[in-house]
Amino acid sequence: MSALPNNPKRGADVLAPRPSIDVRQVLVESNPFGPEQVKQLRAAVAGTQVGDVRQVLAELLNEVLDGDASKRNHLALGIASYLMARHVQAVEYLSKVSGDATGAFYLAQSLVSLGRFDEAAGSFQQAADLGWDTVDCTLLRAGAIRQAGRLEEAEQIIRSTVRQGATRAEYSFQMGCILAERSDTFGAIEYFERSVDMDPHHTGALFRLANLNNQLGNDDDAVKLFERSLSRPPFFLGALINLGLMYEDQEMYPAAAFCFRRALEFDPNNERARLYLKDTEAAGDMFFDEDTARRNRELEAVLTVPISDFELSARSRNCLDRAGIHSLGDLTRVTEAELLSNKNFGETSLKEVRDVMAAKGLVIGQSLGAAKPAAVTLVREDLAPEVRAKMELTVADLNLTVRSRKCLSRLGITTLGELVSKSADELLTVRNFGVTSLNEIRQKLTDMSMSLRNE
Repeated sequence: MSALPNNPKRGADVLAPRPSIDVRQVLVESNPFGPEQVKQLRAAVAGTQVGDVRQVLAELLNEVLDGDASKRNHLALGIASYLMARHVQAVEYLSKVSGDATGAFYLAQSLVSLGRFDEAAGSFQQAADLGWDTVDCTLLRAGAIRQAGRLEEAEQIIRSTVRQGATRAEYSFQMGCILAERSDTFGAIEYFERSVDMDPHHTGALFRLANLNNQLGNDDDAVKLFERSLSRPPFFLGALINLGLMYEDQEMYPAAAFCFRRALEFDPNNERARLYLKDTEAAGDMFFDEDTARRNRELEAVLTVPISDFELSARSRNCLDRAGIHSLGDLTRVTEAELLSNKNFGETSLKEVRDVMAAKGLVIGQSLGAAKPAAVTLVREDLAPEVRAKMELTVADLNLTVRSRKCLSRLGITTLGELVSKSADELLTVRNFGVTSLNEIRQKLTDMSMSLRNE
């Protein structure tokens, strides 16, 4: 799926239309209810028939409550609930289905989604005993054991399937998860990519790859992978929300709103999706002058260039680092006098910095006319060591959402010292930075006994 950053209709194709399914026939009338019915329901949920599935699911539940509580109906209710990401209900219904491999398998999947990993491992084993694919059940059981915190045991189980399992996408996915748990990021990526090569719709591998690419700053690849991860239900709500945030960052507001609305279709009580949708709709109603927006984006890109990209002397580089200056944007918010006030930073260092700025069409202190002097973020030498260390932490240490992180990047904010020098009003002037992002940052700073300026 190619990136189309200027296509306002993009996003409605994230879950592409599929042939219409007779949901009532599949969910209520077909008997027995088995793998073929699951396949058709999956197609309906993956397409545009979520509302149909929700409606027929409610009708089937009423039939069960009225007395038709057959094994077949509980199985259908449970699997449909699982595909709709209603895992609590899925466990409730599937727990009433005994002696059925399909029921045991999807019960295990729902238990994993609820974090009940030990129970899930037992259900995967039961599904295998009842006739479900033994290798798949073994690999998924290992995944549940891994998530329960027993990494070594999980790896031994995965490797025990190598003769039959190595050619399966699930094997590579589970091995990738093991390496990810051990912080071997690039080894994990290799296994996840191998999994996707074998199964282009493997939701777990696609979601993991998308998150890793996002963390590594590969935004275009992350968007494509999040899109692909939404091709097979049940969907990761995190994929829908993260994709919506990335669309929004590209000013693709209809596509972003589509993702947040889709998340709310599956989880109407998801407050995070509801707040993001509200912010996106507000941003989409705003008017932007395209030429001005383009020039601003180009300037923002230049201002975020790190100092480390330039060949400065060790003395100049160390002085700037001690002063909390890490990007060209930082240099536009300080005066030459403030630079010279730093220990060991003299006229020679100042000339080096002037030359670097001039090469990029910038001047030291040029943003001071548009920003309050209080926003200058030099870290004072006389601060207590523990306070100074906290001020010099990067905003990456806050583990912010994509939206908040990129909004801070637009302001050239890279450290906590720079962040706490800003007021809430200053942050809210940044494109796409709404109350949701502001509250997130306030909470993160509160957790570190810090706050924004004037708070």
